Order: sequence, then structure tokens, then C-alpha cells
Amino acid sequence: MSIPPSDWLGWARRLHSIAQAGLTYTQNPFDIERYHQIQTIAAELLAAGAQVPQPTVQAVLDAQSGYATPKLDVRGAVFQDGKVLLVKEHADGRWTLPGGWIDLGESPRQAVEREVWEESGYRVRAEKLLALQDRTQHGYPPSFFHTYKLIFRCALLGGEASTSIETDGAQFFAEDDIPPLSLARTTPEVLQRLFEHLRHPEWPTDFD
Repeated sequence: MSIPPSDWLGWARRLHSIAQAGLTYTQNPFDIERYHQIQTIAAELLAAGAQVPQPTVQAVLDAQSGYATPKLDVRGAVFQDGKVLLVKEHADGRWTLPGGWIDLGESPRQAVEREVWEESGYRVRAEKLLALQDRTQHGYPPSFFHTYKLIFRCALLGGEASTSIETDGAQFFAEDDIPPLSLARTTPEVLQRLFEHLRHPEWPTDFD
């Protein structure tokens, strides 16, 4: 019997978070050994479910430290003449809202303004948090990391479309002319909601 992706992924996440927290706080050598065993089981679950080599998964898990918490991903919703700015991902040739991980020491505002600039060539100013989403609840494909996505409406200040080490172009698209999306980063559901926010600027922030 096959196991739904949401089940094995959730089990693996929980096992890994228990192991990571245990390794952070315990000093008992026997418990350290047990937590490493739990971490190995989590890696085996992930490798089997995602069909990738276990050493690859284990390397990702070993790189994590401290108490396990959700990661933070910022995205910029930049509109011009009723069109939204998207960037073309070098990794898969598909399009997404510009954005990425928040770096240590950055505020969310600084992160989204930097990411839009780096990925698109446009200078922006973050004006409003439109949505704070739990990634698992909005149609994204499964991912090992539990991620919160912060989507900001950003005012366009200047610049021009350019490429980067991660992107192969930037362009504004109308609501009825959205190109194939990089679904791990942006989904049609999310874009539809952002266009609704554009038509209703008085709406409060969405959050899960």
C-alpha cells in the first residue's frame, strides 16, 4: 500500500525535529547516539519517499543545527499597469514571484527588497505584508523543510529588467496571461489571490 506524501513527509519532519532538538540540548552520550539513530531513520524515510540517495538526504540533515523551526521565504508582489512582475528561474525555466530565503541579520523588508533587486533588476520598496502562508496549505509540491512564505506588496522605484545567477529574465504579466510557473516557488492560487488584493487594497493581511 502506498503512503500519501503528506504522511511520510510529516513523519520524517517530526522525527528529524526531535533528533535535532535532542542533539542540541542533551549531553548524555547514550542519548546522543539514540538521537543520531532517529536522524538516520528520518533520512531513510525521506530518501525512500523522495527516491533520492540517502547520503544526499543525510548531508542536508547533518547541516541543520539548533532547535528546528520553520524557514522563512519572502516574495515580492510588484505591480505595474495591472500586471505582476515575475522572474524566470534558471533551475527549471519557469516563472515565479521574485524572492528567496531571509538571510541572518536581515529584516523581512530588507530581504524582499534585496531579493527583488538581485533577481529582477528592479528597485522596490516593501509597502504591505499581503500574506503570511504556511507553505503546506497552498498547493505547493512537498518539501522537506517546513516553510512560511511572507509575500509583500512592493512599490516599483526604478531599474530595468535583468538576469542574475538564479534567473534568466524578468517581465510583467497580465492576470490572464500567466506563463508556466515554478510551482515549488509560486502557485496559480497564490497569484490569483494577489491580483484580488490588488483590486482590494483595503483588505487586511492573509495569514494561516
